[in-house]
Amino acid sequence: MTHITKVKTGSPFEEHASYSRVVAVDNWILVSNTAGRHPTTKQIPDDVGEQLKQVFANIERGLAAVDSSLADIISAKIFIQDPADTNTVMGLFGEIMRGIDPVITVTCPPLGAEVYKVELEVTAYRGAGSAEIHRIDTSAQ
Repeated sequence: MTHITKVKTGSPFEEHASYSRVVAVDNWILVSNTAGRHPTTKQIPDDVGEQLKQVFANIERGLAAVDSSLADIISAKIFIQDPADTNTVMGLFGEIMRGIDPVITVTCPPLGAEVYKVELEVTAYRGAGSAEIHRIDTSAQ
């Protein structure tokens, strides 16, 4: 039997738009597009790098609620407000996700408000971080 868990964080946006921050269907875990707003203080850092660190903290909190972690991320969609911030965002993303190596999509659309400089949506698979990994490098072929 399929088991579904839906996680709410108390964000007024979740209530207003009737969505969940995290939905886990068996071992598949989908995390909604997440911004860098601190869940307690409601503050959003001005610096794009600090926003991305808070985005990851918010995602990590949501994943932990369903017994998962950043190591289980297999896919990420990165939304960057200002294309000039792409190098900074990608460098920090690489530091945090080094060795996890999910597939990614990067785009620079307008976000919901100018205060949001970066947002991230991820898909995880519970246990992927501890699975045996077979890596293939096609660059030499």
